[in-house]
Amino acid sequence: MFTNKDRRIALISVDGDPAAEIGQEEAGGQNVYVRQVGLALAKLGWQVDMFARRSDPEQAGIVQHSSNCRTIRLKTGPAQFIGRDDLFEYLPEFIDQFQQFQQRQGYNYSLIHTNYWLSSWVGMELKKQQPLIQVHTYHSLGAVKYRSIRNVPLIATQRLAVEQACLETVDCVVATSPQEKKHMQLLVSRNGRIEIIPCGTDIDQFGGIQRSVARQHLGIAPDVKMVLYVGRFDRRKGIETLVRAIAESSLRGKANLQLVIGGGSRPGQSDGIERDRIANIVAQLGLKDCTTFPGRLDETILPYYYAAADVCVVPSHYEPFGLVAIEAMASRTPVVASNVGGLKFTVIPEVTGLLAPPEHESSFASAIDRILTNPAWRDRLGEAGRKRVEVAFSWNSVASGLNRLYTHLLTQTSAKSSIKSQIAA
Repeated sequence: MFTNKDRRIALISVDGDPAAEIGQEEAGGQNVYVRQVGLALAKLGWQVDMFARRSDPEQAGIVQHSSNCRTIRLKTGPAQFIGRDDLFEYLPEFIDQFQQFQQRQGYNYSLIHTNYWLSSWVGMELKKQQPLIQVHTYHSLGAVKYRSIRNVPLIATQRLAVEQACLETVDCVVATSPQEKKHMQLLVSRNGRIEIIPCGTDIDQFGGIQRSVARQHLGIAPDVKMVLYVGRFDRRKGIETLVRAIAESSLRGKANLQLVIGGGSRPGQSDGIERDRIANIVAQLGLKDCTTFPGRLDETILPYYYAAADVCVVPSHYEPFGLVAIEAMASRTPVVASNVGGLKFTVIPEVTGLLAPPEHESSFASAIDRILTNPAWRDRLGEAGRKRVEVAFSWNSVASGLNRLYTHLLTQTSAKSSIKSQIAA
């Protein structure tokens, strides 16, 4: 049986800093997942160290989140923002820094959980250097992503090869939905162990604010028909589809229709460029008077926006899971989402919201209008969404699933080592 020292785990998220402010460029669902999983595992008795690269010289090297959960930032290339497609060449330095950290601490991790393909490569290289168990969560599959973009990056071939090697060689891959598992088996490899453990959300943070209270807090009038988007400014998030759907809405000019597009951006960076592009489309369509860009919505204000909205829209071209959808559902706000990936798992059509084909403005407009024109149905959808999240998508339930998986893998490895020792004796 494995011992208490084995209850030390490294969550590796090279490009997704768990301590970063959510909403910054390339800081979204992956960052939230790693941080919340780490905190929830710590409550179950694990000693959790979360590793990311340092992207700013002013950042703290170690951020303590709780007594046994911390983020550790390692030197990996220049201490500045580097896009994911340009990080691969710096990964050997991350590995060296990780090994040095282990040496200073006087222990090696027996189990690591890597996140995104860059971290999977790190994990597989570490596994060549020391005995360890590797669990991996993809967060996004190149085989799916590259089907939906016009300009495929130069790193694509490398990424696809690493993702295949990961699925075929690590101890277990965690899929966050049945749809993601299917994509792995059809598009990546038919070999490899896959367990389905969904993402989660904080059911205490979301769902405790009434719509009227939230609107009063935000200064939003009671008669407003409020449509909300929350997330990064990225073409793949489909914000343009939502804007054009609002332009097609049957309620435009007949009701106090308001679109709120929440998310931070950096001027001159890719997300800032996309934010400017969306703002230009808003202006071209004559929607400036009914569209608001409140900027990054931190954890103190985000629950108010979810609660205030009549409908939350997730128009992504693809989502392996879609944290925004369950955050909205936890807040009793129905969701209109693209009929893709994990969104087909989280959103139940006609029960917790509606699904529409990605990049299809008319379908999104129709779905949004159906909810906005029927407040009683909106409320029923919202209550059903809340119940679904409470049962299936709390971070505690996610951590429990991972705890069972980790314990099984460690016990299995311990038993094999014991048998080998007996044979050798």
